[in-house]
Amino acid sequence: MRFFRWLYNQYIRSTQIRLTSSFLLVLLPLVFVSLYANDRSRQIVLDQTLSQAQNNLDSQAAHMDLTLKNVEELSRMIALDKTLLQMLDQAGPELTPQSIIQFTEILNRLWHVTSISQILSEISVYHAKSGTVVSTKNGAKRITLADQKEVYEQLALSSGIGGTYVLPSQKIMKDTTFRELSGSEMVSLVRTMDLSAWSKHSNLLIVTLNKKKLNELILSALPSAGTHLYLFEKDGNIITGSDQPDSGTGFINVKKEGMLRIQAELPSYKWSLVMLQPEQEIYGQTGVVRTYTYLIIVISVLLSLILSWWVFIRIASPLDRLSYGMKELSSGNYDLRLDTTRKDEFGYLMKTYNKMARHQKHLIEDYYEQQLRLANTELKFLQSQINPHFLYNTLDSIYWMAKNYEAEEISEMVLNLSRFFRLSLNKGKEAFTVEETISHLHYYIRVQQIRFLDSFTVSYQIQEESKTIPVYKLLLQPLVENALLHGLERKQEGGELIISSYLEEEYLVLSVQDNGDGINRERLDYIQQELGSLAQNKAAILHDMERTIQDLYGLRNVLIRLKMMYGPKADLQLESEEGVETRITLFIPLDSCKSEFIMDGKERLA
Repeated sequence: MRFFRWLYNQYIRSTQIRLTSSFLLVLLPLVFVSLYANDRSRQIVLDQTLSQAQNNLDSQAAHMDLTLKNVEELSRMIALDKTLLQMLDQAGPELTPQSIIQFTEILNRLWHVTSISQILSEISVYHAKSGTVVSTKNGAKRITLADQKEVYEQLALSSGIGGTYVLPSQKIMKDTTFRELSGSEMVSLVRTMDLSAWSKHSNLLIVTLNKKKLNELILSALPSAGTHLYLFEKDGNIITGSDQPDSGTGFINVKKEGMLRIQAELPSYKWSLVMLQPEQEIYGQTGVVRTYTYLIIVISVLLSLILSWWVFIRIASPLDRLSYGMKELSSGNYDLRLDTTRKDEFGYLMKTYNKMARHQKHLIEDYYEQQLRLANTELKFLQSQINPHFLYNTLDSIYWMAKNYEAEEISEMVLNLSRFFRLSLNKGKEAFTVEETISHLHYYIRVQQIRFLDSFTVSYQIQEESKTIPVYKLLLQPLVENALLHGLERKQEGGELIISSYLEEEYLVLSVQDNGDGINRERLDYIQQELGSLAQNKAAILHDMERTIQDLYGLRNVLIRLKMMYGPKADLQLESEEGVETRITLFIPLDSCKSEFIMDGKERLA
């Protein structure tokens, strides 16, 4: 069940698998029709071959039946020959010269018959009175043993006047076979001579068939060298056959594997012709067709797989690329472009996607510029509402009043606050050099030192080459405020704040470091993840600008200003070890650190 569920999931998720399955599904009817046609053609060939072979075998059986009838008729003519019967009747129990002459004459007549009929190999006559066997093969031979005479007499009784065919292995009486009695190695027709005076002591006629001629007769029906043909008598004993050297040796298996069996009965006898033909010979021609059919099926399947892969490359692959582009676009990556040289519908879709991404990027950037200009306008409007001279004069009055009352700490705090506001509210100037920024920041830090009763010290590590580089104002102040509130506020003494500035390759590096409480690992991972997702794309920055979020407000504000003012290369990194220190580092591209660049919103957003 899991396997089928897995297959189903793969099917609905993979376009390539669906395409391949569709091609194979279209191919299935062709495969089934091909297999059915091949099987049907094999069956037709088999039926036609069997029908033709059956007709040939029936004809051969009819011919064999006619041949046996001729042999039987020939034996009847010999048995009814009056001259032979007279000579046999005149011969007495003893072999006299006259009897020998008569037996010689009988032998000559029998030779004459065998010379005319080639289907006969031997003709023998048993003279019951003298116990003499006259044979065309062995001449005249007298039987002296009483047992042999008894066997001949029993054979005469069993054969009768109609005659019967006897196999060499057939037992006549007790354990005596016909082969042992007559020396014959082939089936023989046995009958009594004088049909009108048949008795136990009748003379016996034995007509033996010629094995070679009989084999030539039946084997002429063989369609091929691998085919076997057998002649069986009524009890299933083999008479002769294509691969049976000795007739009458018993039974033979005609149910061989891979062989087709065809049988024809002799009409007048209970004999049968059985032909065994190899299936491979019959299916020889259809086997070639079947091989070609299987080859065509395999080639068709391979072509379907190749075609489905080609279609996948031409159709599904562009869809995957479009899907990937849409995902990137939805995540805020507006710089991804889909390269294509296609001129079809997919090429049109990809080119349209590129235009859409480019247009979307321009819309977002225009909106950024609009929001930035709006923010700058609001800031300048707020600054315009504050009368710097009134603020400076008021703070200056408070300073001198504190001096009159010898409140040195209050006077110093007011003095530093006055100088901090003077630079912060400086109209028309958005950027200061690093040196001016550090001086400005020092006024704020000094106010905080007085506030925290000098529980921390501050040191500045400013590289000489970085002092003249302009940076956006109030960029470090939120970071210093975070360091004081979240790092050094709970330190009663020994606090240390380090402000650094130096050049590193193509970046201006600004850092704020404190030895306060630090940040635990879980909180640090959360902050880094939030800042990382915010820095991923401009859409996230814009979304963050439109929200009011209290958590990480200072860090978010600095990162957003970095990205908006200095472009995507600018970055903010946070490092902390709980209970030891915290360090926030800003990386600002040097090619963006120009006063005119900072003031130009369009160039900043490029």
